[in-house]
Amino acid sequence: MEKQRKRKSNRDIVLQVAAHLFLTKGYQLTSMDDIVDHCKVSKTNIYYHFKSKEDLLLQIMSQFIIHYQERIDTVLGRSDLSVTEKLESLLKAITEDNAGTDYLGGCPFITFFTQVSNDLIKVQEMVKDFFEHQTNLLEKLLSEAIRNKELPEQTPIKQTAALIISSIEGGLFLTKATNNPLLLNNILTSIAFLLKK
Repeated sequence: MEKQRKRKSNRDIVLQVAAHLFLTKGYQLTSMDDIVDHCKVSKTNIYYHFKSKEDLLLQIMSQFIIHYQERIDTVLGRSDLSVTEKLESLLKAITEDNAGTDYLGGCPFITFFTQVSNDLIKVQEMVKDFFEHQTNLLEKLLSEAIRNKELPEQTPIKQTAALIISSIEGGLFLTKATNNPLLLNNILTSIAFLLKK
C-alpha cells in the first residue's frame, strides 16, 4: 500500500520528463519521441493524457504557475514578518527555486516564452498574466510598506515593482549566461539595500 501511494502516475512522469526536456533541451528541439524515450511511457498513453505537445506545454506551465503562486502566497501570508522582510523572503524563495537548475533562459517562464513561436498565443498570454499578477502583488506589498512607514512615502510603487521583477528575471538570465551563481544573490542584496530607508 505504501509503495502504491509513492508511485507517480504516468501522467505525472510525462509532465516531469517533458518539463525537464523543454527547459534544458528546448521546446522546439524536443519531440514526442524524445519524451517517450526518456520517460518510458508509451506514445499512446501520452496522447491519452495530452492532446498535443502544445497541450503538454500548457499543462507544465500551469504547474509552474501554481508552484510559484503557492510559494509567494506562503511568504506574503506570514504575519511575523515586516513588509520588507516579506520582500526579502520572496526574493530568497525565487532564488532557491531556481538554484541548481539548468533552464536555457535562466527562468522557466523566460525559457518557455522565448522558445515558442508566435503561433502559441496561449503560452505568451500565460507568461504575461503571470508577470502581471506578480507585479500587482509587489505593488500591493510596496504600498503596505509605505503605509507602515517601512519605505519612504515618495517611493514610486509601479516603477519599483517593475525594477524588482526585471532585476530578478535579468539576474536569473545573467546567472545562467555567465555561469556565476553569486550574481543573483548580489542583485537581491542590492534590491534589499535600496528598499531600506
